[in-house]
Amino acid sequence: MDLAVEARGLVKKFDAVTAVAGVDLQINKGEIFGLVGPDGAGKTTTLRLLSTALEQTAGEAFVLGLNVRNQEEAIRDRIGYMPQRFSLYGDLTVAENIDFFADIYGVPKGAERQQQADRLLAFTGMLQFTQRRAAKLSGGMYKKLALACMLIHTPEVLFLDEPTLGVDPISRREFWRILYGLKDVTIIVSTPYMDEAERCNRIGLIREGKMLAVDTPDAVKRSVRAKTLEEAFINIVETGRTPG
Repeated sequence: MDLAVEARGLVKKFDAVTAVAGVDLQINKGEIFGLVGPDGAGKTTTLRLLSTALEQTAGEAFVLGLNVRNQEEAIRDRIGYMPQRFSLYGDLTVAENIDFFADIYGVPKGAERQQQADRLLAFTGMLQFTQRRAAKLSGGMYKKLALACMLIHTPEVLFLDEPTLGVDPISRREFWRILYGLKDVTIIVSTPYMDEAERCNRIGLIREGKMLAVDTPDAVKRSVRAKTLEEAFINIVETGRTPG
């Protein structure tokens, strides 16, 4: 398959701290890829490097064939990046927030843009809340609006950094239902939740900035004879054995 994302020996250092330590990664177009690990594992830094929000210390990375080091503007036109603390404008309504981000991404005004906004709001279940201010939304609704804002310019690759953190279980399940419904979009999502990792086509287990395993959830479990991903992760960490 064609690659949406590729990293070769990706490194990021902050003074004496190495947050990402030589990550190699290939993500196919159209798949949901989960970057899985505990807090401080390097998930956020890896996503920020791949989405051009940070510059790498060493190594190479490509998104849609474009080099993150010197083609960042071209990449940003074709991706969506939703950080953990994504900020909507609380004083603006749902519809106004969508409109604002459409302006930011340079989506031309007109009937086609409005139709895209309406489709996204209907798709995320937010159409009946268009006049509600963002500050009055529940946690789950806030996340769904943030996702709609990221999709308004029709990105080809979507980077989501722990998008369901702090959201109740029902809203988490609804958010993933929405992700499954996206077509022709490559989704790279970081998560500390093993149940969410099970929902991904493939996962990368990461710890202390190092990629421990990359495969389907079932293949990772089989590789260390584990019944659950949590058990597999612990087994890999404790034995120091990389599957494959």
